[in-house]
Amino acid sequence: MDPAIRREVDSVDPTVPFRATTNHHHSTWAKTFHSRPELYIRPESTEEIQKAVKLAQRCRRRLTVVGCGHSPSDLTCTSGWMINLDHFKEILSVDKSTNAVVMQSGIRLYELGERLKDHDLTMPNLGSIDNQAIAGALATATHGSTLRHGILSESVLELKIVLADGSLVTCNADSNLPLFRAALVSLGALGIISEVTFRADPHFSIAWSQSLVPIPEILSRWNGDLWTSSEFVRVWWLPYLHRAVYWRADKTEEPHKPPESNWYGGSVGFHTYHVLLYIARWVPSLLPTIEWFVFGMQHGFSDNATISGVEEGRTGLLMNCLYSQFVNEWAIPLSKGPEAITRLHAWINGDNDKARIPFSARGIYVHAPIEVRVTDTSKSSPRPFLDNTAREEPTLYLNATLYRPYGKDPPGKDTYYAAFEYLMKELGGRPHWAKNFSTVSPGQFEEMYGADLEAWREVRDEVDPDGVFVGDWHRRTILSGDELPCEEHEVKRRHQPGGGMFVEGETAATKGTRRGYLVEKDEKPLVDV
Repeated sequence: MDPAIRREVDSVDPTVPFRATTNHHHSTWAKTFHSRPELYIRPESTEEIQKAVKLAQRCRRRLTVVGCGHSPSDLTCTSGWMINLDHFKEILSVDKSTNAVVMQSGIRLYELGERLKDHDLTMPNLGSIDNQAIAGALATATHGSTLRHGILSESVLELKIVLADGSLVTCNADSNLPLFRAALVSLGALGIISEVTFRADPHFSIAWSQSLVPIPEILSRWNGDLWTSSEFVRVWWLPYLHRAVYWRADKTEEPHKPPESNWYGGSVGFHTYHVLLYIARWVPSLLPTIEWFVFGMQHGFSDNATISGVEEGRTGLLMNCLYSQFVNEWAIPLSKGPEAITRLHAWINGDNDKARIPFSARGIYVHAPIEVRVTDTSKSSPRPFLDNTAREEPTLYLNATLYRPYGKDPPGKDTYYAAFEYLMKELGGRPHWAKNFSTVSPGQFEEMYGADLEAWREVRDEVDPDGVFVGDWHRRTILSGDELPCEEHEVKRRHQPGGGMFVEGETAATKGTRRGYLVEKDEKPLVDV
């Protein structure tokens, strides 16, 4: 380690541990991006977080917070200092009169669900997975699928944040409101959220069912009861079958009942689909047949084939993400949904005249399902500055997933995503911050968010003027102005053996040193963790 950094470690709050190691290899869950941080820091207290931030400021390093790395983008990649809060995950208090729960920010959602159950409480809503830390889920506007709830941050009552100068501040709807609205979707660029006060719900189970229905039926019910027939509703769209899996669930007191199983529904189906997706890398035209076989075996080959079950909400609301994947999800007004599905369906199936998308679909085949979900934040207050949902009506999310079988990229990704993003932008959409969007410039984000983005930037510049929490991803998407003293910018990316891209960066202080990814193999941890 740089002797200058060692001296700073000894001089800044010397009685507070600095639990840092070198030689850490970071990758996203999907192995889409990789990096090697100069230091990997795992604090166990607020004071240790504050020390890490003070050191990063004094050593002119960028500091990146990472949890499970489920975002498939390079948002969390750094050659600077990486901080992981997996050892900072306690529930600090539970107020049963208000269901307000105070927790340390490193707690994973599945751990939170398990501990809340001890208090007969649960999360009011969940996304497709529960492996994220609560701080990361908030930072990127995580959502579920229900018109009775908004994004996850809707239930946040208060945050405590360690800012770039090491100070600890509290913000909520009544105190430091601009900071609160900026931090509810922070993109990791404001500071480190250390505590979250969250309003939980009484523990509940759900009775769910899913049916295979034709796409025309989905569209005909769009403005009727499609999204309101149950509290939780989502659709998995199968574009070559011209059908969708329609899933809905309601809270219930019924005893738990697992769904009926078949021989294909477990590991056999998992590995079969994986192998078929790999084969389709070489013969993409097989994908329509693969979709028919795989989803027919799983959900039935006839319309209205139904599967049902009863289980805890904290497990029943989740979805198996299966394999490594690229994910490109956008939020558009719910009223634009029929047009979006009709035109994208036409493009995927080769009807360019009906699609009206200026990219040829010739030779392009996509993976299934395309996930279709909803939220309603139109009445949420205070609203995060960077909330990507519609303001005046409910929001529809379309999620174009492309699997990476055995870590290998699928063909046609760039064309598919360019066409998809063109359509989403034309329909007034905004991308999910944590996903693999690629055709949106800072200027387009300014048009999408207007005064809200400017307000977020003002708060960000005030609380982190040197850019301790700023990386290349932030610069190329939402930042304006001159480069900041601690800001990290990308200098190189290369293909990683085994799949994905390895990203290398530097700050002004590390320029030319490559400290982030060339380290001594025998270097020891500063403090054992």
